[in-house]
Amino acid sequence: MEHERDDEAWPVVLDEVTGALETLTAALDSVNDFTMLLHQVCEQVTRAVPGVDEATITLITHGVPVTVASTSDVVTALDHDQYAIGDGPCLRASRRGTMVRVSVADAAELWPVFAKDSAEAGFGSFLSAPLVISDGHSGAVNCYSTRNHGFADLDEKLLDLYTTAATAALRAYRRYQQAHETTEHLRQALTSRAVIDQAKGILMALRQVSADEAFTLLVEQSQRENVKLRDLASRFIARATGVPPTT
Repeated sequence: MEHERDDEAWPVVLDEVTGALETLTAALDSVNDFTMLLHQVCEQVTRAVPGVDEATITLITHGVPVTVASTSDVVTALDHDQYAIGDGPCLRASRRGTMVRVSVADAAELWPVFAKDSAEAGFGSFLSAPLVISDGHSGAVNCYSTRNHGFADLDEKLLDLYTTAATAALRAYRRYQQAHETTEHLRQALTSRAVIDQAKGILMALRQVSADEAFTLLVEQSQRENVKLRDLASRFIARATGVPPTT
C-alpha cells in the first residue's frame, strides 16, 4: 500500500532533504546574491524530492509573477503559459497558500494550453508549494515530473518540509540583506551630510553668511547646474581648498 511504501521511504528521502538544507545553510555564508540562492533552492528541490525532474521558483511582486529561478528554459516557458492565462498550479499555490498537485490530464480541463505544451515537453504531473519570503515577495516552488501521476503523498510532504525550512532560511537572509542595504544607505547619507556641512562652513566664511543662507546658495547652484548637492559640495571644497573633502 502507498502508506506502507511511504513509511519505508522516509529514512532515505529525509536524508536527501537534510542534505539539501545543509547545502543551503552553507550557501547563506558564502553567496551574496539573493537570486543565486533561489537558483540553489531550485536545483536542490530536484534532489530533495524524488518525483521532481525539473523545478522553477515564481515570485509575485505587486501582482506580477516572474520566474526568478529555473532548472531549464523548457519549464520556464511552461511557467509563462500560466502567467499568460493568469492561472495554473504555481499561481494557485501562491494565491491560496496551499500545496497544489495535479496531473496533466486534470490540467487539460483547467488550463488546455498549459497542459498541451506540458505534454509536448514530456511532463505529466505538477506539484507547487507556496513560498512567502517577505511582505513584498510571495510565490511558489514549482515541480515538474515526466511521469503521469508522478507525485505521491510522500512527495507532497517532502516538498512541504523542504520549502518550510528553506523559506525560514531565505527570510533570514533577506532580512540580513535589507539591514545591510539600510546601513549602507545611512552611511552614504552621513557621508553626504559631512561633505555638505564642510562646503557650508567654507561658504559661510567666504561670503559672511549664515548656515541657512549658505545651504540655500548651494541648493540653488545645484539646481541651476542640475547636479547632486553632494557632488556640487565636493567640487566646491576641492576648488576652495585644493584638496578633496574629508569623509
